[in-house]
Amino acid sequence: MTQRVDVVVVGGGQAGLAAGYHLRRQGLDFTVLDADPAPGGAWQHMWDSLHLFSPAAYSSLPGRLMPAQPGETYPDADHVVDYLTDYEKRYDLPLQHGTRVEAVRRDGDRLLVEADSGTWRARAVISATGTWSRPFLPAVPGSGIFSGRQLHTVHYRRPADFAGQRVIVVGGGNSGAQIAADLALTGDVEVTWATPRPPRFLPDDIDGRVLFDVATARRRALDEGRTDTGGVAALGDIVAVPPVRAARDAGLLTARPMFSRLTATGVRWADGSRAEADAVIWCTGFRPALAHLAPLGLRGPRGHIPVSGTRAVAERRLHLLGYGDWTGPASATLIGVGRPARDAARDIARLLSG
Repeated sequence: MTQRVDVVVVGGGQAGLAAGYHLRRQGLDFTVLDADPAPGGAWQHMWDSLHLFSPAAYSSLPGRLMPAQPGETYPDADHVVDYLTDYEKRYDLPLQHGTRVEAVRRDGDRLLVEADSGTWRARAVISATGTWSRPFLPAVPGSGIFSGRQLHTVHYRRPADFAGQRVIVVGGGNSGAQIAADLALTGDVEVTWATPRPPRFLPDDIDGRVLFDVATARRRALDEGRTDTGGVAALGDIVAVPPVRAARDAGLLTARPMFSRLTATGVRWADGSRAEADAVIWCTGFRPALAHLAPLGLRGPRGHIPVSGTRAVAERRLHLLGYGDWTGPASATLIGVGRPARDAARDIARLLSG
């Protein structure tokens, strides 16, 4: 059976919830389809020690402040899941969990959204599937002969899983630094941290509040034709959250250059030096999860779909939300997704009333 609605939102994480909040304020008929069987988006799959970069009050979706977590300045991932679960219920958003969207196609004056549990004909679609389901693994010589475990950030949970082991952590961003610190601080994991370039730590007093302001200022400057400030990237790559600072200051977070290949028992650098390893954790980032949009033929360079704001340039009925700065400044963050979600809902309301 095919259902008809004004708008289908694909993805029920933080971006999808923000979209739902603003679509409701516009008085539109919509549904949110989410592949996960439970609320919380990607936050329910994070590693145990992960905390936000910002205090709760600065990590909120539109309409409802995140409550503080007792005993924590920076809330942990479980607290975020509880908040998103409550947000969904508080606003009675029409979510269908456990529904995986397989394709979005043009169907005359509508977009046909095909899912594993049914089909929807929508006047507009907001894609908010994020990146967590598309981990990126670089092609490194020898990866097929390494006899140890290889896993990505998405599969890491806790240091106890690596007790007594030798672990190579690859990646010079926040996840690489945090996971390397998480392992190193236990004292019973031998950690080697490999980064493509020397790690750049942000000043210790910078947290998510500052990062959001910097990203927003850069977008405003670009929109107004002023000089590019460089945004967050100009400040550094790694937020010095407390565990990262502790490991760095204790001399436990010293990066080595990226190795040239894996061997059967570890890794080897270009200068011939080696390190034995039981596991390699690839903290090498993600790609936008956009396979469901392939039938529309919109992909551009780097796998992105060209957008104006959040609207797809070549398909005005489609908006993309929460994939990174290219879909709105800081739109992949809790505090940052509200503004582009509001703009997308307003644009859709104008389109549908025209």
